[in-house]
Amino acid sequence: MLLLGNQRQHTCQGWTRRAFVQAGASSVLGLSWASLLRAQAQEPKRGAVRSVLLLWLWGGPAHLDTWDPKPNAPLEYRGPFAAIQTRTPGLRFGELFPKLAKLSDRLAVLRSLHTRSNDHGVAGTIGLTGSAAGAVDLGGKSQSGSVRPAIGSVVARVRGFTQPGGKPAALPPFLVIGDKLHQGKKAIVGEGGGPLGALYDPFRLVYEAGEGTKVPALQLPADLTPERLSTRSKLLASFDALNRTVETASAHDALDAYRAQAFALLTAPAARTSFDLSQETEKTRERYGKTRVGQSCLLARRLLEQGVPFVQVNWSDHVEAEEDSGDGGWDHHYRNFQIMQDRHGPWLDQSLSTLLLDLEERGLLERTLVVAVGEFGRSPKINDKAGRDHWEHCYSALIAGGGVRGGQIIGASDPRGDRPHDHPVTPADLATTIHHLVGITSEQSQTLNVAIPGGKVIEELT
Repeated sequence: MLLLGNQRQHTCQGWTRRAFVQAGASSVLGLSWASLLRAQAQEPKRGAVRSVLLLWLWGGPAHLDTWDPKPNAPLEYRGPFAAIQTRTPGLRFGELFPKLAKLSDRLAVLRSLHTRSNDHGVAGTIGLTGSAAGAVDLGGKSQSGSVRPAIGSVVARVRGFTQPGGKPAALPPFLVIGDKLHQGKKAIVGEGGGPLGALYDPFRLVYEAGEGTKVPALQLPADLTPERLSTRSKLLASFDALNRTVETASAHDALDAYRAQAFALLTAPAARTSFDLSQETEKTRERYGKTRVGQSCLLARRLLEQGVPFVQVNWSDHVEAEEDSGDGGWDHHYRNFQIMQDRHGPWLDQSLSTLLLDLEERGLLERTLVVAVGEFGRSPKINDKAGRDHWEHCYSALIAGGGVRGGQIIGASDPRGDRPHDHPVTPADLATTIHHLVGITSEQSQTLNVAIPGGKVIEELT
């Protein structure tokens, strides 16, 4: 029999309770992780886009200082940065982005996005899911309806946990590089599977300078060493035997297969190599920039090479930071122009331009859709703290790869960047377009209940 309590007792099979509890508690080999790796044995429809990379600019970058400068607007709107010419006639970027300006023939610039809220939590949920349903604002007020699944979760659900041909994938279908998003220490909703279930929540990686890539779900307890994993695996087999009378043999076979895949992620050098940036040359790492976002983009490229269907890179994990409390993402209520000039502008220009060129050089860009966007923009009029405040009425996004025609401007804002002037689009439209480009059919959307209310495909991107 199995004895309970804190005593170090033995089961009839000779295992101590302490070891038994450790086995069940592990996020790697416990039932929750096994469920994460359980997949449908079906071959989903494959779209032209094999993978999506979402560079999530959490906090909301200022469109006037990035992809939609207004050189003819009054100084209190246009700010101190000049507008520079790109390779595309009639398209100008802010002066902090010369590398991306030289790649404008690979880029589509969406200048007429608008959303319904200037609250990070609500707008963030809208941006990540295409819907405000279930979103919670900083005051704790919840929007009506149940939260929708994140775009990445939908892609993961349709693509499944198999490679083309039915072979089990070595890595999960939805990975996020960065910690959970939050505002004011309150985690936002809309970053996971929602009604699709925890199976389609993202598998999370974190890059830390000086420490490399951390894999939180694969971290071992302090008293558990890799050498003990063999014993642990046998222990789980013993645990499964207790339930054979209530579960079918086929279910156990599937559970064993996916648990074996989880075990391989922890112990197999070939699988863990995907996360190891030391495999890259120093020249390549320098090329991306030795910043958190630069190395995260490099890590994303390694995952895309492995065929991961959806990779999300979070620029920062929190917003609504106090003036001097550190990195609040792109939430620049204070010293916007100083932060942009010293850090955010050069970092983004280097990391994103290098990523696009690297993907192109490796033959991956044509099948990889790259989207760089935040949850909203910043106020066109500069505030009294040399910053820009939340602005949901108009903002911009950069889109590249995935067969999208570069060198085009989609939509336009008015002369001061206050509102869309031409071809207004929403995050629901952008999310619906991503669904379409990865090959999610309207029939699949309806069957899985993942269609985005009000979302329309942006035809210029198809």
